[in-house]
Amino acid sequence: MQKIDFELREGEEFIQLIQLLKATNIAFNGAEAQGMVSDGFVLRNGEVELRKRAKIVAGDVIKVAGYEITVK
Repeated sequence: MQKIDFELREGEEFIQLIQLLKATNIAFNGAEAQGMVSDGFVLRNGEVELRKRAKIVAGDVIKVAGYEITVK
């Protein structure tokens, strides 16, 4: 599994899940990111996350398509 550390921008408390998938280049566009989420391929802290606009905060770990993203 490839590990990615993602740092939130200064002053931001969260990033929406589909934006995170695009920002880390795991999804090429919003439609692909939404499909990954709605098809149940995304795990947030070990549990399936089906909310496309879920607020991902520092400390969350996202697993999808062979990637593990740690949000800092």
